[in-house]
Amino acid sequence: MAKIALITGATAGIGEATAELFAREGYNLILTGRRIDRLDKLAAHLNKKYNVEVAVSSFDVRNRDEVVENLEGLPAKWKKVNVLVNNAGLSQGLDPIDKGDMDDWDRMIDTNVKGLLYVTKIVSNWMITNGHGHIVNLGSIAGVDVYANGNVYCASKHAVDALNKAMRIDLLPHGIKVTVIHPGAVETEFSIVRFKGDEKRAKKVYEGFDALSADDVAETIWFAVSRPAHVNINELIVMPTAQANGSTIFRK
Repeated sequence: MAKIALITGATAGIGEATAELFAREGYNLILTGRRIDRLDKLAAHLNKKYNVEVAVSSFDVRNRDEVVENLEGLPAKWKKVNVLVNNAGLSQGLDPIDKGDMDDWDRMIDTNVKGLLYVTKIVSNWMITNGHGHIVNLGSIAGVDVYANGNVYCASKHAVDALNKAMRIDLLPHGIKVTVIHPGAVETEFSIVRFKGDEKRAKKVYEGFDALSADDVAETIWFAVSRPAHVNINELIVMPTAQANGSTIFRK
């Protein structure tokens, strides 16, 4: 029987690349995200290319009722999840704390922290019932360092790091693996979302150096998931060669 991976935020970037890689490795997939058209297109592509089964579920992880309704509403066969990739997350704005937008703060905290909790609560219980599982949380170098004007985004990713450590302890008696991946600069839609559609400003973030790609991060996730049963990767930090920490990048 094929293994199952549930990937949140699968409509673009790291989530989409991870779905492609896991499909290539023979996993059946549950893909979630807010943009149903993208989910349907990706599902059709993966089914045709890799002959895997793909279920799509469109909801916003910030909405607890939607999370519960959509996940608990899945057929029983889809609740045999082997791997959960908590990828859904975002940043909004880049302002000092005194000028921050409170709506931006709410969106980051609700998505990056509460959304991760809502999904994990449900899927971890499936894993406990099934007697196996691996949860991979997508953190950020912002969850290891802090940088100017990153305040609330950094705080939300520090929370992901703390939750990852706590999950590792809480789920230990159940044999469930828990991993956090902390990427540095990855050129995806991340900065376009952060700057609310300003593609010119977003492009400047990645000028003068080779950033990570979504595929680079997906391969790192796969490395962690594909270790032997007795091996757990607690955390991994993956950076572009040109980046030393959250705020130091050598640009040509």
